[in-house]
Amino acid sequence: MQERADSIYKLCTSLSTLNNHMDLKEQFEQAVTESKNLSERPSNDTLLQLYSLYKQGTTGDVNTDPPSNPFDFVGKAKYEAWAALKGKSLTEAMTDYIELVKKLKG
Repeated sequence: MQERADSIYKLCTSLSTLNNHMDLKEQFEQAVTESKNLSERPSNDTLLQLYSLYKQGTTGDVNTDPPSNPFDFVGKAKYEAWAALKGKSLTEAMTDYIELVKKLKG
């Protein structure tokens, strides 16, 4: 009987974690939409932060080579901003993205 209760508890805990992740994903998707409709254009540094958190939150660690063109300054900056987040979990990146968008909205 105790084994069954433990199994049910584990299942409920897993479902709760999954539900929380789905809520976070929905909040993240809402923040992405809101980031495209901000009243003021963020600074380039903030745009890089949004980009890197988005990539880390959707893809995980950088999985491409850096730009090969030495004059692709924008591509290089985006790559370096994303690479700097290596090891940050998808959940943490999504949460940071949501918080940054909230801050930008005022």
